[in-house]
Amino acid sequence: MNKPKPVIALNLPETGLEPELRDYFRVCEEKLGFVPNVLKAYAFDSKKLKAFVDMVDDLMLGESGLSKLERETIAVAVSSVNHCHYCLTAHGAAIRQRSNDPMLGDTIEHNYRAADLTPKQKAMLDFAVKLTEAPDKIENADRDLLRQLGFTDRDIWDIAAVAAFFNMSNRLAAATGMRPNAEYHSMARTKKPG
Repeated sequence: MNKPKPVIALNLPETGLEPELRDYFRVCEEKLGFVPNVLKAYAFDSKKLKAFVDMVDDLMLGESGLSKLERETIAVAVSSVNHCHYCLTAHGAAIRQRSNDPMLGDTIEHNYRAADLTPKQKAMLDFAVKLTEAPDKIENADRDLLRQLGFTDRDIWDIAAVAAFFNMSNRLAAATGMRPNAEYHSMARTKKPG
């Protein structure tokens, strides 16, 4: 029998989760059928895990002028630039689920410019990618273009916050050799009727 591969390449065993975090893992298990490996990777330190969960839940699920799908596309476009295997796999699956489009997640993973996006969505991803590749090159013209396309200043903050978070997360995943859950690979590969 094959021995299960570790979640990360570092030896950081779980130290015992607080009840609130154990409940969070239980909810993940109920909703997804598994606990995402990124959460298991943080389980060596409850304080770090809680900070990660609070930030990612706020950025990806909290109030925003950006849809949850748009925020997932930012995560994938940024992760594509950074070649983050974990985030491309996990958030590509999230795009497929949120959009009910099996090809959209894969297309954005490979090249968001080839995806069927509105000019507004493309500009949003252009901004996130520019912030990833050349943050020192962001200027007023970039923000003004987003405003002209209908983004509010709060939306621009949210685009930047999601992009910045995934740049950090991508680097931690790379540094630790984080492995995506196998379940992500097959999630939402067919369109749901309706």
